[in-house]
Amino acid sequence: MFVDTARVYVKGGDGGNGIVSFRREKYVPEGGPAGGDGGNGGDVVLVVDEGLRTLLDFKYKRHFKAERGEYGKTSNKHGSSADDMYIKVPPGTVITDADTNEFLGELIEHGQKLIVARGGRGGRGNTRFATMYNKAPEIAEKGEPGQERYINLELKLLADVGLVGLPSVGKSTLISSVSAAKPKIAAYHFTTITPNLGVVDAGEGRNFVMADLPGLIEGASQGSGLGHQFLRHIERTRVIVHVLDIGGTEGRDPYEDFVTINRELELYNDRLAARPMLIAANKMDVPEAEDNLKKFREQVGDQYPIFPISGVTREGLKELVYAVADALETAPPIEAQLEEVEETADRKIYRLEDDSDKFWITRDNDAYVVNGEWIEKLCVMTNFTQYDSVKRFQRIMKQKGVDSALRKKGAQEGDTIRIGEYEFDFAE
Repeated sequence: MFVDTARVYVKGGDGGNGIVSFRREKYVPEGGPAGGDGGNGGDVVLVVDEGLRTLLDFKYKRHFKAERGEYGKTSNKHGSSADDMYIKVPPGTVITDADTNEFLGELIEHGQKLIVARGGRGGRGNTRFATMYNKAPEIAEKGEPGQERYINLELKLLADVGLVGLPSVGKSTLISSVSAAKPKIAAYHFTTITPNLGVVDAGEGRNFVMADLPGLIEGASQGSGLGHQFLRHIERTRVIVHVLDIGGTEGRDPYEDFVTINRELELYNDRLAARPMLIAANKMDVPEAEDNLKKFREQVGDQYPIFPISGVTREGLKELVYAVADALETAPPIEAQLEEVEETADRKIYRLEDDSDKFWITRDNDAYVVNGEWIEKLCVMTNFTQYDSVKRFQRIMKQKGVDSALRKKGAQEGDTIRIGEYEFDFAE
């Protein structure tokens, strides 16, 4: 089964909690705080495995959660950090945030890695909070929650050559004739419903990967037929081979077929028009092929090299393979043709901003709701069973201006304040 898209949930491991502890040794009076920090949670990391060709594994497992860090220990011993979780993906995988459509990255080369969910840092033990004014603090942080998100994975095959054309023009027959690929071949449209890859040996140490892509039809760039599912794979091909039914066995005009498919490629991505293109005039074993080829040459001119072939009789295949190998030697590398990330009306790119101190206050029925990444994280990492931790939380709220902002919004004594999953009573 060929799977080229997937939606996956990933969560970095939570940091381990810091602890409150004091030295209790026989001859060490007033030994002081000795609570260690918690360990960091593991990251969720995507890594390229060149042996993979589809995203099929994500059909059966869609949730990935890294381990959390160990809790801090006594005697100022830190908890162990958790190992990162590695998830294998095929080369050519593009990763975006499922909720914001933020472009996270694309993985191409074997072993290339991308962190998609960072683990939380470990909470600090009470040793970290000792000051000259408070030499025995009973404060310890809980571990920071790991980052969690849904991500979209989209596979764009890394093939050197892509075969394009209308259904039943002989793409599958062609790839089976020049490589060891064994695609399904039959006398009806859309026989190929998944891309097929084959390695072609052009001799003299030259070989390349060819992809037989499902047949395109008019309107494929807007979602018609099967082509809209696989047009993305053409973006990564360095050379395009346009396969035509020059024999007209389907009753169509080869030149009209050629114009139709080129139009769909350009509508999908105008950069495809600049790719090197060769025309494979297939089915030369059909009686009408010679006349059709002569007419087609007059209509196209010398803009594209045309190679008369027959996938059945293998006529002209050697010349076509050599020409493709020659074209690949001068074609730009795949890395130079990767899609640039551009902000459009339907694709918002979220860039890093300094919002470390920002927060927002809204009303929800009878409660004041305070939102902000830092303040929600502060709540999660505060141990509200410790008196000193609560006092520290109140002090930070005042220093950051949250108290005064609530008063300006109309908060009064006894009103409910909600931060994340926590609720508090407002007190003057």
